[in-house]
Amino acid sequence: MKRNPTGRRRRPAALAARSALPTALLALAACGGGAPPGNGAGGFPPPEVTVVTVEPKTVPVPYELTGRVEGSREVEVRARVSGILLERRYREGEPVAKGATLFLIDPAPYRADVAAAEAQVAEAEAKLSRAEREAKRLAPLLAQRAASQKSYDDAVSDAEEARAAVASARARLDRAELDLSYTRVEAPIAGVTSRAERSDGSLVDPGAGSLLTRMSQIRPIWVRFSLSDRDLLELRRGVAARRVEAPPTAELTVELVLGDGRVHPERGEVNFSDSMIDDATGTVDLRAELPNAAGDLLPGQFVAVRLLGIERPAAIVVPQRAVQTGQQGKFVFVVGADGKAQVRPVEVGDWLGQDWVVESGLQAGDRVIVDGAVKVFPGAEVKVAESAAGGEAGAGAAEPTTAAGDAAAGDGR
Repeated sequence: MKRNPTGRRRRPAALAARSALPTALLALAACGGGAPPGNGAGGFPPPEVTVVTVEPKTVPVPYELTGRVEGSREVEVRARVSGILLERRYREGEPVAKGATLFLIDPAPYRADVAAAEAQVAEAEAKLSRAEREAKRLAPLLAQRAASQKSYDDAVSDAEEARAAVASARARLDRAELDLSYTRVEAPIAGVTSRAERSDGSLVDPGAGSLLTRMSQIRPIWVRFSLSDRDLLELRRGVAARRVEAPPTAELTVELVLGDGRVHPERGEVNFSDSMIDDATGTVDLRAELPNAAGDLLPGQFVAVRLLGIERPAAIVVPQRAVQTGQQGKFVFVVGADGKAQVRPVEVGDWLGQDWVVESGLQAGDRVIVDGAVKVFPGAEVKVAESAAGGEAGAGAAEPTTAAGDAAAGDGR
């Protein structure tokens, strides 16, 4: 779009005329022009309009945030001993039970280690038995002065050393048996598996190449999302000023909007709120838990998270189509007690589905023109075709604002 010498964008003539119309009408009304002949006078009927009578009501405060699904438990399955990977015993991507064997590492060397450790235990126990018999034999001889105190003390010390050797040999046997058990790589949790990182026949070890696969527990499942420090500050200010009501964090719920626009049938509960703001992103992390009974939510999936439970009491809402934009800002037409149209400047806040939350400019009982405003100007006599209840203005309030809606709404605020 071309710019004029002043640097401002040129608007199409129709748009400029439309924007200037409310100002001209206001000027006409201020000069005492009133309604022109033919508008409710001179035999012409007044235009028919549809109005909504606004009433204060409690509406949700919309928060729609980007979230990412993750397992409630996510683990890396790694090799804990060295050896040749003999086989994979699970189907990649399938759920497995806790304790199921996922991989088998060649156990032959570890079986040999167990056998050697068992032999060492037997040898140590034999030495202990001999040392104890010797100490037992010398005890009565010492009492009869037939053996020296030193000989008896040496026999007791030999028995104690043999007893310690047995304990050491048994510890080596336990370690050998533990290493043998590690050749069966088992699932540490019940969940879904990922692809195998190492193929059969590979040499694995507990070092850098120990990762074999990953597992995630998806029932229940978690969704991690974040709230900007600006939104958090506005929320706290609203609560402090009693303009907003918010339950404790543990009582907040969420619903998820999937990538195809469908709302997930399950709702979740917030189970974590960080106590610090991330200095890299300027956000505070939150997490919610969902049952995921059907298993259709998968780790790594991106979703839109609607934060529920935060409400604004005594809010005034009007349908979006009732709000117009002029050079002086946003305004609506209201029907006065005399049956004539009046211009009412307004300030709008959140966009709730098909409605605006009106911050100022309207009060309970005002009759706002919703349809037919294009035929109306200040001071014009109008005919109310139907008077809708205040509930019409909140018809779309259950649907929070989307990011695209915020951007569109922000153009005229």
